[in-house]
Amino acid sequence: MSRVRPVPGGRAVEVEPERLEGWIGRFADRHGAVDVQIGESVVITAADGATATFRTRGGTRMEEVIENLTEPRRIGLILVRLGGHSIGVAYGGKVEVSATDRKQVHGRIRAGGWSQQRFARRREGQARVALQAAADDVFRVLVPRLAQLDSVVLGGDWQALDVLRNDRRLTSVFSKAEDRVLDVPEPRRAVLDEAAERARCVEIVIQDTRATGSDAGRMDTGEGA
Repeated sequence: MSRVRPVPGGRAVEVEPERLEGWIGRFADRHGAVDVQIGESVVITAADGATATFRTRGGTRMEEVIENLTEPRRIGLILVRLGGHSIGVAYGGKVEVSATDRKQVHGRIRAGGWSQQRFARRREGQARVALQAAADDVFRVLVPRLAQLDSVVLGGDWQALDVLRNDRRLTSVFSKAEDRVLDVPEPRRAVLDEAAERARCVEIVIQDTRATGSDAGRMDTGEGA
């Protein structure tokens, strides 16, 4: 299972840690001999100028880096979109505890005048209720378990997540949040289960001076290689 998303100057792919060694080998096959620098991040530079970068969790040799990345972690998950949320704790890609809910939030209308204004106020009220419910579940599920969490992975809508981020009760939770935000559909329990598997993946940022476009993005996931 891999995912690709655009990032400034390139793209990022998600690779299961068990597949990382093979992925690096295929990257070298496509781009030429590689130079590997290991620090807080691994920076792989290929002969054609393409680079692949990913964060480590310790280690000075690639074998140690991969071993540490493969070690199971306990991760908090916050998936939220307007009207729906799914919150959980996962260990080794499996959800241990969760809370999923959906509140009614009406869509937008085209009509103008007072009717539209009343509808907009009603919709704003529904959105506040939905996001408050999401914040309450984050507080209930994650805060008591915060000391057990290695990190927190976010997913869904940036604006909705920012509302939760501004809730003072959740400051300590968001202080553990990783930079990436998973692109997920309407949060449901099945979506949370998939996010738990994706959260353990290594995110590799690729900057490729030779290949461009969707074909390059698909190629460097390592799929079919």
